[in-house]
Amino acid sequence: MRVVFVSRFGGPEVLELRDVPPPQGELLVEVEAIGVNYRDVYEREGSYGGEPPFIAGVEGAGRVQRTGELVAWSSVQGSYAEQVAVPADKAVRVPEGVSAELAAAAAMQGMTAHYLATDTYPVQEGDNVLVHAAAGGVGLLLTQIVKLRGGRVVATTSSEEKAELARTAGADEVIGYDDVPEHAFEVVYDGVGQATFDRSLAALRPRGMLVLYGAASGPVAPVDPMALERGGSLYLTRPSLRHHATAERAREVYDLIGAGKLDVRIGGRYPLADARKAQEDLEGRRTTGKLLLLP
Repeated sequence: MRVVFVSRFGGPEVLELRDVPPPQGELLVEVEAIGVNYRDVYEREGSYGGEPPFIAGVEGAGRVQRTGELVAWSSVQGSYAEQVAVPADKAVRVPEGVSAELAAAAAMQGMTAHYLATDTYPVQEGDNVLVHAAAGGVGLLLTQIVKLRGGRVVATTSSEEKAELARTAGADEVIGYDDVPEHAFEVVYDGVGQATFDRSLAALRPRGMLVLYGAASGPVAPVDPMALERGGSLYLTRPSLRHHATAERAREVYDLIGAGKLDVRIGGRYPLADARKAQEDLEGRRTTGKLLLLP
């Protein structure tokens, strides 16, 4: 079978298509769609833990060979592949009406958006919420979930095309990254990191919360805790999906999709052999929505 292999840390050029023997495991799955995430980039660069060599990727959806059941997963190493051995406790049954592509597109980013808005900072009716990079995969889903919970969303984007996508997802207002008002929000969801961090802190009302869940523009420098006091007794948290991913949460996300309450935008489909191009486009911020690899 074909896989995308990482033999050393580095840029997208280290992604290599190889033929390897099929895996062995509890559930052998014929992969139909693979999710591409910033987490894959961090892992490839060596900033996420683990050592090469390894098969890239952790997210996908496909049919169990033995039963034909459609399942999805968000944390199985080696998912940039035509077949994946998925541990039974990490496989989530996909309900009728949700395709393999939608299941793969929503596994990681859907659960991320869900826990951010329901657990990390549980959005309440009337909350003013700032969502950075609102046209990205998480941003579009997060905007929709915040709206379902009654929040008011101000979205940041980098182009008019992306702004229109954010509006379609339900954003009440769309602004540029340089136009973020100060002291206006109960919560800021920031997956951009270095380029937006200072403005995100300044955008919070007293006792507001900055939820830093990613670093698309680079890691944030060490923070002086007194900056939180000066800003108005602010809260800062850096959550991770690995502490929030559960089968129950995945099912809730898929139920929202099946009920037509959560629209998943697939922004690009690439052949497995073009994994390098997919990651280059993701890092270059040339994409919207979710990127998929198709074996």
